[in-house]
Amino acid sequence: MMGWDGAATRKAVTRFQVCLLTSAFCLPGGVPCANAQGWTPQKNVEIVVSTGAGGASDRQARTVQKLLQQLAGLQSVTVNNRPGGGGALALQTLAQHPGDPHYLYVMQTGILVNRIVGVATTGYQDLTPLGMLMREHINVWVKADSPIASAQDLVARLKKDPMGLSFGFSNVRGNQNHILIAMLARAAGVDPKAVKVVVYQSGGQGVAAALGGHVDVWVGSAATPIPYLKEGTARSLGIGAAERQPGALASVPTFREQGIDAVFWDTRGFIGPKGITPAQVGYWSGTFARMVQDEAWKQELERYVWAPDYKNAAETHKFLDAQSEMLTKILNELGLVKR
Repeated sequence: MMGWDGAATRKAVTRFQVCLLTSAFCLPGGVPCANAQGWTPQKNVEIVVSTGAGGASDRQARTVQKLLQQLAGLQSVTVNNRPGGGGALALQTLAQHPGDPHYLYVMQTGILVNRIVGVATTGYQDLTPLGMLMREHINVWVKADSPIASAQDLVARLKKDPMGLSFGFSNVRGNQNHILIAMLARAAGVDPKAVKVVVYQSGGQGVAAALGGHVDVWVGSAATPIPYLKEGTARSLGIGAAERQPGALASVPTFREQGIDAVFWDTRGFIGPKGITPAQVGYWSGTFARMVQDEAWKQELERYVWAPDYKNAAETHKFLDAQSEMLTKILNELGLVKR
């Protein structure tokens, strides 16, 4: 996989700049460039992240920051990590800037969960969905010297003693990682509420704990354990994808192919403050639409083993409506919804 400094990536970024800044019809079908929408950023663009540095949301933010900073006309793009409160602090930052399209929140399943379980009073309904970019699959892994050798071993251990294993994940109960743990518990025929979980503020913090043996099993983004898998210090038990993934995850089986009904992933994108105008929504939705077509973005997908899953602003809102309904049922089963 090629890093950001590769010659091919620089050429791809150049094409991205030319597309956005010089051509009104640079995609098939005559899709206009973002600056044809009638609004462009006038000051620093701040990407707000609900976790600390080193986690999956932080990776998404810094990858998009890197691409956006190539655009002439953008003064600057910064990342603001606001961990705490299960994402509530980051959402508060966004809520403090109504009508300001210079603030982008890294949207993931947590924004739905927080509202449903009562951790946050602000949800996507109070903000402005701008677009989905990709799916991030969930990887379940252990230290290489763990006695748990396979997904079947994991389910057997859960069935025998649900509290005998500890599962670590970030950054809020009820998120995509917790939901996959619940699916594994159901496959073992045990109450998901009986499983021992340890929640960390960021993926980086939690992975260090998992490698140090402080939790038995880590559940998180698909890309995180790849370096440890390569060096032989970690072993993946499976991913929560519907089918086996290409590239760096080609050798990692899905739970489904191991006979375990556990399929769930995190769909990632961006959301803005409430009160953004249609022209401003159009700018960001159009920018993301072209970004996901560019070779520079496709190389980042490969680098982080993200699966493409673009949705525009309107499609994103419909998706969140349906996802919210589905998650409410699952979170009720986990006993996380306040009565």
